[in-house]
This record gives sequence, structure tokens and C-alpha cells, in this order.
Amino acid sequence: MRTGVSFEGRFLYNGGRFGKASGDMVQKRVYRAFVYKDAAFRICCERFEAVTGEIVRRREELEAYIGRHAAFGESLEPVDCLCEAPEIARQMAWAGRLAGTGPMAAVAGAMAQRAALAALEAGAEEVIVDNGGDIYLQIVRPARVALYTGDTPLGGRLSFSLRPEDTPVAVCSSSSRMGHSMSLGDCDLATVVAKDAALADAAATQAANLVRTEGDIDAALAGIMAIDGIGGLLIVKNDRIGLAGKLPSIVRTG
Repeated sequence: MRTGVSFEGRFLYNGGRFGKASGDMVQKRVYRAFVYKDAAFRICCERFEAVTGEIVRRREELEAYIGRHAAFGESLEPVDCLCEAPEIARQMAWAGRLAGTGPMAAVAGAMAQRAALAALEAGAEEVIVDNGGDIYLQIVRPARVALYTGDTPLGGRLSFSLRPEDTPVAVCSSSSRMGHSMSLGDCDLATVVAKDAALADAAATQAANLVRTEGDIDAALAGIMAIDGIGGLLIVKNDRIGLAGKLPSIVRTG
């Protein structure tokens, strides 16, 4: 679920710094920004043109389809695709149906994964595509993804520590407090880890929809983890954190 540019979104790469948890010298990755229409990406990949070309192609393909199927772009509930729907629309509809959301709740994750896969198919060994905080990555050395919860007691203090063997993987979030996308709850942060980025995106949206108070966290964890394909879930509301499933190592950043 896209919520704005990554520098102000729910996820911030830790100053662009990544390295081994053992304290070895930190190796910096180089990121390039790419903005297309209303989507702002941060991309770390030697096959940058493959990533951006795929973003443009898939976006135009999806917009053309929504022009023929308006409900696909407007519904907050699952929608069946038309028979001529493109592959990315089918992926989004599948994710929305599993998570109980409209298909557009999966768009940022779906775009990030398609773009990253295009780079890998073009020969890249490593790729990180951050679409406004919805991330798909395959890495060859450790990386850290900071969890940003805004002006809360935990804001900017936690990170996921990812190893190459944890990837390829999607890390997608939703928040009722940050970004431009609609949320029906009042959740500081809901973060889903899964192999499929469209599913992670839609499930994070639904998790945030389900949380209005700290007392809602346990039921939301149970409901989202019941979805086939979800690896792990983190929910933050005020100073309470709920965890479920298999998540990357969580470390303090400050």
C-alpha cells in the first residue's frame, strides 16, 4: 500500500548503510531515485534501466486495464478480473481476495516485485526496489531496513536485519497515520513479510484496517497470519508491539 516517498514513509533504509551485524565495516549501497507519475521509487541495482522500464510498462498496462474496468481501481473489496486482464492485475486481484481488500491495496507491492524481477532476469545479482515503503529485495550481503512509526514512543528505533538467505522477500507496510493512502483503522504501523509483494501489501493494508486500539492487536495478528502465504507480521500501536510468524531479526537503531 503506497504511502509516499520512502524518505518520509514507514520504511527508511538506515541512511543507506548496510553491513554485517558483527560490527564489520559498513558498506554503503548506492540508491537512485525514480519518479513516474505519482509513484516515487528508490532503487539499488546495477540494472537500473531494466527496473525503470518495467515500472513504466506495467503502470501503462495497468492504467489501460483500469480504463476498461473502473471497479478494479475503485473498490475497497475484492474484485474479479475481466478475462483480458494483464498479469499484474490478476496478481493484485488474487492478493486482494486473500487479504479481503480491493486490488489497489496491492499495487505498490506488485509494482516493486515486477520491477525487481525484471532486473534479476536481466542479470542483476542484487536488487532492492522501494516503492514508497513497500519493498522487494534480493541481496548478496546483509541489509537493514528501519521501521518508521512516526511520532510514537518507538518511532525510528527498530529495524529488520536481513541476511542474503532471507531473500528474495517482500517487506510491506501500512499506517493510518502516515502517507496518502486510505486506511480504515488507527494503526501506527502494520508490517508484513512474505514472498509475494502484492500479498504482503494487501495484507498490511488489512492489518492496519483491523487495529483501532491496542486491544485489537492480537485479533489482527491471528486474522492476518491465517492467510496462506504470509510469513510474518509486526503491528505497532502506541507503545505496544505485536509479533507473529517468522520475521527477520529485529534490532534497535537508537
